[in-house]
Amino acid sequence: MMLEINKAFSLLYNKLELWVRHLILMLPNLVIALVMLVLTFVAARIIQKTTEKLLPRFSHSVALNNLVSSLVYTASILIGIFFVLSILQLDKTVTSLLAGVGIIGLALGLAFQDIATNFISGVIIAVRKPFGVGDVVESNDYFGTIERVNLRTIDIRRVTGELVKVPNRKVFENVMVIYTHYGIRRVDVKGSVSYAEDLERVQQLVKAAVVNIKGMVEHKDVEMVYEEFGESSVNFLVRFWIHYSRQFDYVSARSEAIIKIKKAFDENNVQIPFPIRTLDFAIKGGEKLREQLKVLKEEGNENGQNNRDNNKI
Repeated sequence: MMLEINKAFSLLYNKLELWVRHLILMLPNLVIALVMLVLTFVAARIIQKTTEKLLPRFSHSVALNNLVSSLVYTASILIGIFFVLSILQLDKTVTSLLAGVGIIGLALGLAFQDIATNFISGVIIAVRKPFGVGDVVESNDYFGTIERVNLRTIDIRRVTGELVKVPNRKVFENVMVIYTHYGIRRVDVKGSVSYAEDLERVQQLVKAAVVNIKGMVEHKDVEMVYEEFGESSVNFLVRFWIHYSRQFDYVSARSEAIIKIKKAFDENNVQIPFPIRTLDFAIKGGEKLREQLKVLKEEGNENGQNNRDNNKI
């Protein structure tokens, strides 16, 4: 029994002695590795600060700049750690870590596919910058003003006040209408006049009325065209252009145009007809109701006279 215990202690002692010898041999490398690790964090921080100062010269996207600076910092740390492991002669560990990172990355990519897609879409949007904060847009049936663009969602403030967070993936994949891209927008105003009016005179009155509207683009002419013969009116369309940066510019200009057209019609006795229905009671089309009533009255008088004559007989 004592012999086995002594043998075990001897084996343990030999192992400890071997480890101590290896530690003494590796001590210079450990010191160098520790210094290298400290320098890695310091250098990574300096690189990150430098990147944060340089990026605004090339990109005005805060989200994209923060992402790039964070990636640069992380990459610097990883490179430094790989050098430290190489100094410690742990090359096989480096290879294992790289393989493990690949497997973990694949697993995370499958598990968080939607999040990854939104993130990648956000990066592409930040790089291409097809729109920005303050633009009036319509995307995925949501109309409003962009309040924030980040790497996961686009925040749209609707005209009724609600805030909608649209995932970047849906914005990237679907159609988006940017109303403020060119800074101008066409306003369409529909109207109608009576069949009894002189259409050329009405056209001149409308064009003369729709002037000096707030925000109107002066170098674009006002257009007034007749669209169709309605049931009780001739329908027309007025088109003009305004400088556009928010939705209120559009609705305000349209409202002002309607007021001016109505005022011009009132001053020149132009009739805006109410809906009219013509009832035809005749067997033959085109005969008036009054004539039909006259005929029916005469027939009734004749029948009454015949009845009286028969009673006398």
